[in-house]
Amino acid sequence: MLKAVRVDEAYANLVLPHVLGRLGLEGRDAAFATELAAGTLRQQGTYDAVLAACIDRPLAKVEAKVLDVLRLGAHQVLSMRVPDHAAISTSVDLARSKVGQGPAGFVNAVLRKVTRKPLDEWVAEVAPAREKDHDGWAAVAFSHPRWVVQRLAEAVGRDQVDALLEADNVPPSVTLVARPGRATVEELGGVPTPYSPYGVTLDSGSPAGIAAVADGRAGVQDEGSQLVAIALAEAGLDKLDHRDESWLDLCAGPGGKSALLAALAAEQGASLVANERQPHRAGLVLANLTDRSADTHVDGTAGVVAGDGIRPPFKDATFDRVLVDAPCTGLGALRRRPEARWRRATSDLDVLVDLQRSLLDRAIDLTRPGGVVLYATCSPVLAETKGVVEGVLAARDDVGLEPIGGRVGDIADSAGPVEGTVQLWPDRHGTDAMFMALLRRTPV
Repeated sequence: MLKAVRVDEAYANLVLPHVLGRLGLEGRDAAFATELAAGTLRQQGTYDAVLAACIDRPLAKVEAKVLDVLRLGAHQVLSMRVPDHAAISTSVDLARSKVGQGPAGFVNAVLRKVTRKPLDEWVAEVAPAREKDHDGWAAVAFSHPRWVVQRLAEAVGRDQVDALLEADNVPPSVTLVARPGRATVEELGGVPTPYSPYGVTLDSGSPAGIAAVADGRAGVQDEGSQLVAIALAEAGLDKLDHRDESWLDLCAGPGGKSALLAALAAEQGASLVANERQPHRAGLVLANLTDRSADTHVDGTAGVVAGDGIRPPFKDATFDRVLVDAPCTGLGALRRRPEARWRRATSDLDVLVDLQRSLLDRAIDLTRPGGVVLYATCSPVLAETKGVVEGVLAARDDVGLEPIGGRVGDIADSAGPVEGTVQLWPDRHGTDAMFMALLRRTPV
């Protein structure tokens, strides 16, 4: 998995199930492998600081495959209940089999140095002093790049950022969604989620073994993502015009929100069009919106389109409800995609913010007067949330911001950076850090 993430830029949460399945790992073995791989990615920044103190040359000079092995060994030694001798022995064997005898000896020597201190003592030694450089200390202690620490602190507040960073490193529970009209939460087992009436969390076991998931009537979906779909579906439409027939998911891939939206649309007598720019991701959306038993679109689906969200093949003022789940830095979903913190850079923000504003602007054009647009990101970074929403509102006179109501608006301690918006947090709500803003196209 580490190689796929490093070489192919794969998403850890997507590639890992395929690796486990290919190797036939189940139960405790699968759980161990999952924590070993995902935990190594989460704590990479901390381990790199420790390894740098144990190696007499820059880490950039260490062969990538050898560094992968060292990080895996460091995670076992410092954060798992693996005996030191076992962690070192298996790491040396792995280096020998993948790289050669010389690197195996190097791995042995480095990891023996790592075992000399527990993690907290290593952090105290290799991190800047907390009192003098909090961001630098937090970057090492919580394994986030410094710029990410700074951006998250701006969003959540300096007094609360440590709790958020710590929550980013806690493996999330598996959360499922029962798509209404197709499955029930009782079928899924598990514990009902506190905010979404369609969700459950699993204490153990594989979702693939649940019939409703295997059939496509339910799926794996974070509760925060479920709430995005719920917030759009529950938004009231203008009372002067009672039409509520056509919904759009403008950035639909890979299709989890689309599947829930289609089910909610069907309950309200509407239908959903799902649009996704990348053809292969549009294929994933189509799979999510296909009834596997009948090989037809599920109820509430009007079709799947592979189109550019900025220049979509739709007429203006066509849709009653539009979701813009915009491409973003993903810094609100680091529990599930730990590698995102190492892939993103501050330079990505300008590009993404321009794209987000363009998508939201286009979504408003596509919405009929009186209809609503829900703008959502899985990032709490202010440039991607407050900046985008306020920028679009300032540039247009045909749209206004409305408070999010219903179930989502009632969630405690979820006030967003603009009045009426919602910001969820992993440390407060147990969800990804989803941001939501509801905008209404001004009636003519």
